[in-house]
Amino acid sequence: MNQQLTFIPADDDLWERYDQLATRAYGHPIRDIAHLREHADLQVAVRGGRVVAGGLGLLVDQFFGGALVPSACLGDGCVAPEERGDHLAADMTRERLRPLIERGAVISAIVTSSTGYARRLGWEAPTGVLAWTVATDDLKRDFADEGFEAEHGLTDEAETLQRDLARQWNGPVHRPTWWNRWKHDKSNLTTYRFARPGHPTAGLLSLTTQRHERHGMTLTVHDFWAASQPTAAAMLAFLGRHNTRARTITFRRGTLPPYPTLLHGLRHHRTTAGAWHPWMLRILNIPEAVRLRGWPSDLTIAVPVEIESEHGKWDRWMLQIKAGAGEIVPTQVEGQVLLTRRQLAVWYAGGYRSTTSARMAGVHAVSENALATLVRSTAQLEPWLPDHF
Repeated sequence: MNQQLTFIPADDDLWERYDQLATRAYGHPIRDIAHLREHADLQVAVRGGRVVAGGLGLLVDQFFGGALVPSACLGDGCVAPEERGDHLAADMTRERLRPLIERGAVISAIVTSSTGYARRLGWEAPTGVLAWTVATDDLKRDFADEGFEAEHGLTDEAETLQRDLARQWNGPVHRPTWWNRWKHDKSNLTTYRFARPGHPTAGLLSLTTQRHERHGMTLTVHDFWAASQPTAAAMLAFLGRHNTRARTITFRRGTLPPYPTLLHGLRHHRTTAGAWHPWMLRILNIPEAVRLRGWPSDLTIAVPVEIESEHGKWDRWMLQIKAGAGEIVPTQVEGQVLLTRRQLAVWYAGGYRSTTSARMAGVHAVSENALATLVRSTAQLEPWLPDHF
């Protein structure tokens, strides 16, 4: 490994060679490398003419506080097995972020099982991620269609509904025009929309089915967007009667929104929840991330904070929010709340729902009132990222 390592953007030949490397490193083909070729950025590391590492990056917007924030979403990265152990992944991550930052990304999101490694690089998980399995008969018995009708197919109106509902959470991707086609082609999704007769679309559901070798089938939900509790109940009832050969309905990791419609509707709670590796967030540009984020219009605050830099130093900032706009500027005032850069990411996403949860996560505060004010500023919306990349 004495040959020089070079980081470069991939051309057509390097795309193909990275695809081959990823198949070898993961142990199976990664179809997104081909599917996202027209939309993703691919940076690779080359040593002695060999592609030895790389990864995809998408520059997309994510919703935070109801506003769009440019994000570098990283996925499908790998290092050749023979190159592991020399911190190449950290260098590769830096090179993957660089062109996306140059194009305007101020935050970054990843989904990974290597959470400890991601934390060392500055990412943190704002919330846990669960996949749910519920008996089909329970949905059929405990939920009613509430007068809603289901129609097959995705429409412009349904896509608009999804964007409007995504704005109500911290984290969902503002899906580009090509996103839904990518997902439908990749997973062979079947989509339904829900509405009462004569009313606009109020629900969107996408799913896949897989036939078992002998008897039965697996039904997996990929999208679950409902504009109201009755809509959500009608969608759950629809799943309960969709196919009599499916004994259970599985909601893919992160798909079911974190509201209690399912919990409160079941007469017998026999659901199974499986914990998955979480989505993680990193703040790349603190002033711009604060400026672009949405903030409560009725909140007026000025809180001095100290935030750990990427180099381990503590910088003093003044966070100011007024009339729905936020600003953070350097200051000489001693901070009343201290945030590591990972804690900053959780706070930004609304992951601290109370001062208790913030303190139990290690957030230090000189003033309980300042901490409460800081938590309240981002807790209006809950963190949820149902999109997979």
